[in-house]
Amino acid sequence: MTITQLKYVLAVAEHKNFTKAAEKTFVTQPTLSMQIQKIEEELDVLIFDRTKKPIELTEIGTKIVIQAKNIVNEANRISDIVDQEKGFIGGEFKLGIIPTIMPTLLPMFLRNFINKYPKVKLKIEELNTETIIEKLEEGHLDAAIAATPLENENIKERPLYYEPFIAYVTQNHRLAKKKSLEVSDLDLTDMLLLEDGHCFRDGVINLCKAVGNQEDDHFSLESGSFETLVKLANEDLGMTLLPYLHTIDYKGKDIDSLKNFKEPSPAREVSLIYHRSELKMQIIEALRTTIASVVKGAIAFQNVQIISPINHK
Repeated sequence: MTITQLKYVLAVAEHKNFTKAAEKTFVTQPTLSMQIQKIEEELDVLIFDRTKKPIELTEIGTKIVIQAKNIVNEANRISDIVDQEKGFIGGEFKLGIIPTIMPTLLPMFLRNFINKYPKVKLKIEELNTETIIEKLEEGHLDAAIAATPLENENIKERPLYYEPFIAYVTQNHRLAKKKSLEVSDLDLTDMLLLEDGHCFRDGVINLCKAVGNQEDDHFSLESGSFETLVKLANEDLGMTLLPYLHTIDYKGKDIDSLKNFKEPSPAREVSLIYHRSELKMQIIEALRTTIASVVKGAIAFQNVQIISPINHK
């Protein structure tokens, strides 16, 4: 069997369809089917149950796919080892970024990075933390930018910066007259939250619950974007918390609604994360230094309290 044949097996296992797998691997469907059939004949087993719709792995097929992933990943790392030895910074690099970081951080560093490292072909995806971890472990991402710590022994974390939480409080809110806030001022019952699946949401919930007087059953409005939360707050439907970088371009009345926390300010740790077996360290280090250089001047907060991005229920 060959590495190419194993890649075909992995493609069918992922897409559960021979036609889609052929499209993703840039071969014709008959060619892909024939190559998989050759492996099955060589091993004298069926990897896929073709009677099911969608196609399913057989019991032995599941075990073969696990091993095939290891073999293909290790084969792909040979070129990484050579590049690392030569100090070459180039090639394809797949980067995931969580939605609450992508809109503010990416425009800050992307142009600088591609100008400095033109031989790197960045493929960037906006993904939630759960999907990022899954893709890192499966070898579908080289690295990601996410809120940490993640408490995952397979993932290495390189902190990039610490981003304070900023409160957005309109003039009719109960906290409007306070110049700066304390964590004890927060109440989950009037907090506007991001929808489920965002780690920033979990961080806010953990922060509010740390006060100790909130209930799980509460009136809430949830959204997928900070812009919507701000608009809801402007309708006097509650307050919200925002990551600092999201607020630096605010103008007019929106600035008047921003309130800092007294030190130590609650904050999130933002890190460059990658699988412990990742070898494209020269690109990872180039990303880390580029991002650190552009963010350093934007965040002046020093005394912060890191809030967990994981919602411990």
